[in-house]
Amino acid sequence: MNKINGLFLLVRFELPFSAGVCVVMGQLLALGEFASLSVSVFGFTSVFLISASILVMNDYFDVETDKINAPYRPIPSNIVTPNEALFFSLLLLFAGLLLSYLINVTVLLISIVLAVIGFLYNRYLKKSGLLGNLMVSFSVGMTFIYGGASVGLPFHKMVLFFVLITALIDLGEEIAADAMDMKGDEIINSNSLAIKYSKSVALRISGLIFFFVILLSFVPSLMGWFSVVYIIPIIIMDASIAYSTFKLLNSKNEEGRKFIRWIYLGATFGLILFIAIKITIA
Repeated sequence: MNKINGLFLLVRFELPFSAGVCVVMGQLLALGEFASLSVSVFGFTSVFLISASILVMNDYFDVETDKINAPYRPIPSNIVTPNEALFFSLLLLFAGLLLSYLINVTVLLISIVLAVIGFLYNRYLKKSGLLGNLMVSFSVGMTFIYGGASVGLPFHKMVLFFVLITALIDLGEEIAADAMDMKGDEIINSNSLAIKYSKSVALRISGLIFFFVILLSFVPSLMGWFSVVYIIPIIIMDASIAYSTFKLLNSKNEEGRKFIRWIYLGATFGLILFIAIKITIA
């Protein structure tokens, strides 16, 4: 049971879950209604598995830094061996690619691109700083295009808008997370913004990105893309981002990680509420 719990912790359930929600949201934005049950389930599950695979592989490659930044993680705490983590990651990836193939070939190609970006980041580019941050945020934003592609509309204007919003939220989180992980990142000669310019500068850049996200979030309402009721999840998301950003700017490492988590949990909850409202008024 300890081993199973360790494997579950490697997955970091809430992050792949958020990626799956973005896929369903991408389908909804593209179609204006929900996709078929099979496409919705396959889309959510395939991205969940691929995202989980990338996160497990991240821990596989991050053993040395995690010994300092997160010694409680399953691999540095010897709950799971590196080889077990690698096998688990490949198993998750295979299952995710298989499900994406069952949707359509375009979705499979996007899945392969996401997997390749995840590997390149984990193996080579994590210490590259801003380039690595941009790669991760691009991948996160691609989950909306994945959802749109699963219903044949990958470049719908609202899909692309949410790609931008989501990618910016993740970019801000990545820069802030690097600021929390400076101690461990120094031993791998990371080129993160926090190490290059200081923790406070990195957090201010992150804060500016989050402020821009809040401004952008009102564009759909101003453009008349959604009815007025959808302002509720937007306000919830913005409130979570604004409060967490304010606290993050003056936080210590462990406390800062908590506020970073609150940001993406608030954004995920906003998306789930958006979907729930659509179900209710459909």
